[in-house]
Amino acid sequence: MGRIYDGIDERLASWIAAQSMFFVGTAPSGDGGHVNVSPKGPMRSLRVLDEHTVAYLDIVGSGAETIAHLRENGRIVVMLCAFDGPPRIVRLHGRGEIVYPADTRFAGLLDGFHRPEHPESERAIIRVDVTRVADSCGYGVPLLRYEGERPHSDLSSGKRLRAHGPGAFVEYQTEHNLRSIDGLPAVELP
Repeated sequence: MGRIYDGIDERLASWIAAQSMFFVGTAPSGDGGHVNVSPKGPMRSLRVLDEHTVAYLDIVGSGAETIAHLRENGRIVVMLCAFDGPPRIVRLHGRGEIVYPADTRFAGLLDGFHRPEHPESERAIIRVDVTRVADSCGYGVPLLRYEGERPHSDLSSGKRLRAHGPGAFVEYQTEHNLRSIDGLPAVELP
């Protein structure tokens, strides 16, 4: 049986920190457009800031659906599930805010995050004002063994910088992250 919580208490925050990954779900407004679900990790890229606030470090990627949807309507859910230990799924529903590196709050929010080898790949911090905290059984989630983090993100970032120079990530985002797959405005570049 699922339960709704008043907020993220210390016990739940500890459980969140112990998971190996999380998922982020967003959708555009209205009946059209594509719903987006993104797997995220490593876990240290998500932080519980207080009982009603979480944030995660967003890295430059092939798309920018989450940012586009947040700019349009702010709706977001962060989902975590136990792949080992007792079964459990936790959903953190709320309103998301994009904090770009140029924002004066960005540097202060970085403390405690797992950071990539190449900070140039840091696109934003997604800060979520959590309005609903709920869990459910998770009986259908398979048992999986965590074997470690993949090195591909840092290797790809290093290669991009070597091949295209210091402006490589701005160039990439200009080509791939300014609009969502539905044509919504996405990343705002300085």
